[in-house]
Amino acid sequence: MRLLLILTLVLGAGALSAGEWPSWRGPHGNGIAEGEHYPTQWSGTENVKWKTPLPGSAGSTPVVTGSLIALTCAERDASDQNGKNKVWGLNRETGEVLWKTEVGNEKPGKHKKGSGCNPSPLTDGKNVFVYFKSGDFAALDLEGHIVWHKNLQKEYGEDTLWWDLGTSPILTEKHIVVAVMQSGPSSSYLAAFDRGTGEVVWKVLRELGAPEEAAQSYSTPVVTTFEGQETLVTVGADFVTAHAAADGKELWRVGSLNPEQNKYFRSIASVAVADGLVVAPYARGEMLYGIKLGGSGDVTKTHVAWEKKGISADVPTPIAIDGKAYILTDKGVLASLSSATGDVIWESQLEKSRHAFSASPILAGGNLYAIREDGTTFVAATGASFQQVASNSLGEEVTVIATPVFVDGQILIRTFEGLFCIGK
Repeated sequence: MRLLLILTLVLGAGALSAGEWPSWRGPHGNGIAEGEHYPTQWSGTENVKWKTPLPGSAGSTPVVTGSLIALTCAERDASDQNGKNKVWGLNRETGEVLWKTEVGNEKPGKHKKGSGCNPSPLTDGKNVFVYFKSGDFAALDLEGHIVWHKNLQKEYGEDTLWWDLGTSPILTEKHIVVAVMQSGPSSSYLAAFDRGTGEVVWKVLRELGAPEEAAQSYSTPVVTTFEGQETLVTVGADFVTAHAAADGKELWRVGSLNPEQNKYFRSIASVAVADGLVVAPYARGEMLYGIKLGGSGDVTKTHVAWEKKGISADVPTPIAIDGKAYILTDKGVLASLSSATGDVIWESQLEKSRHAFSASPILAGGNLYAIREDGTTFVAATGASFQQVASNSLGEEVTVIATPVFVDGQILIRTFEGLFCIGK
């Protein structure tokens, strides 16, 4: 089996290089897929290439490099109630499980939508990087061997989040970065690690004085380049902050996201960045901000371009591209806005249901894909007005929290119950 994996990776690396999905938000970290031709219609039988059962619930999105799919999950042995953090490697063509690697003991989820493996893995094409609620943080090679393994909670302090750790690690040009935003003195930080060794390169505190649960964030930073400088932009603890990727230094900050000091404004959705502007959801999906990149220090009074109440998201992360922002609310309103002004271009309520939307939308082949927690996927065009293209069910009872993956004309949908490959 190891030989088969090596052969498929070698043979597939060149042919599939355009179809990499290295992080939960895709090849460019912005929710936009490469390629043009993706299925818009499927059912429990139509256009389902394969399905692989998975153990237990998880909200992490798989990653794809070459012919390898890597995902995180938890497994419990029948004789042992204590679960283990696991990383699975699957063959992309068949869904066959090629290897399984244990990375520490599971710390189970508290919330019904949560798990011990909400953070999504990463890959740079050489290694797969994983992070778990337990604090276990590791790099594996593409055959599943552990390259390095450490526990951030043992090194830097316990997890104080009220719910389940959800922020995913990100890759910069040189490092892998993890954001920890939680309650407690000196407990919130951003840290960069060497990809090859796991050694810390820099670590900076992110203490902003937000009250109680508002100090906690489950969002993932975004990497962008502005005026030639690689920059990390993140939201949480009532602020949007930007940091230099080289050393973590704070470049600028925008506050006033919680003027009434609400104690429960924890953040989940990440920001979207495009065209020199940050689109930032906040206030549990009640507010949306447009913030100009750049400046120095506190730029709240000078760089907030617009703010909008009502059309925002608590959990799904928006998309920004070509002067537009696409917003999917937790209750299924899909909207297109002007990034420059925040003005609504169109908005429409998708089919109403008792089920919410937790997965982030994806833009692929000119269409927006929005998957509801019951596995129903809505496909909408990105024109001047709203036009629904299709509505698709997986034909069985499932739960979907993970953002889907789009590679080479195929869609990977990770449910609590299994991994589906949609495509001919």
